[in-house]
Amino acid sequence: MKGEGKSKQKLAVWKFASCDGCQLSLLDCEDEILAVSEAIEIANFPEATRRVLPGPYDLSLVEGSITSQHDAERIRQVRAESEYLITIGACATAGGIQALRNYRDVREMASVVYASPQYLDTLETSTAISDHVPVDFELRGCPVNKQQLLEVILAFLHRRKPNIATHSVCVECKLRGNVCVMTAHGTPCLGPVTQAGCGAICPAYDRGCYGCFGPMETPNTAALTAQWKAMGVSDPDILRAYRSFNGYAEAFKTEAEKHE
Repeated sequence: MKGEGKSKQKLAVWKFASCDGCQLSLLDCEDEILAVSEAIEIANFPEATRRVLPGPYDLSLVEGSITSQHDAERIRQVRAESEYLITIGACATAGGIQALRNYRDVREMASVVYASPQYLDTLETSTAISDHVPVDFELRGCPVNKQQLLEVILAFLHRRKPNIATHSVCVECKLRGNVCVMTAHGTPCLGPVTQAGCGAICPAYDRGCYGCFGPMETPNTAALTAQWKAMGVSDPDILRAYRSFNGYAEAFKTEAEKHE
């Protein structure tokens, strides 16, 4: 790894089109991040400090999607200066909620929202970081789980594979002792096809999973959709369920398109 022989390795955190929620998850680590700071030097993290150190960087965390030509060029520069690049959150891994623009005429929407849309410099699409540069690891979530984020940082700093679960939210429901909302209440739930990480928060309060952590490792979306249809869920509701925070993730995108 670059920087061997130095007392600390350089960490950079970058923001693209996003709400900053995943960066706040890192700050929310509080005591844990203080311990990590003994092993790393925060070289670039606008959410936490105005100090910016030049690259190259041992590890870069990237939040947000690519929505402009400027950002498409900037992410290539970040990639060139980073030995390892990790994308964090639904925006960086799947285009985010702003990827809904990919199904509409962006110029038409801009003319409705903005008084002077001619000043906007934007792409027609919102896309994941991996659509533009090689990515070493994708950490999903909207926002990411702070403990998972800390695990990924430590794993890369110590040159080991991150221990991040790829099973579904259903496993978390069982571990938490939740009653299945689909079986018990007939509530549509994306838990069977969504990656764990949230702790099954919504089902714990008798709400169906919204898919905040994106598709799990082997999502059987067709089987889940068939179950929803048997429950009386309409095609428009199925479309809306899959087309949300992670709607442009391939598994959810493909299933949603079947119900347009």
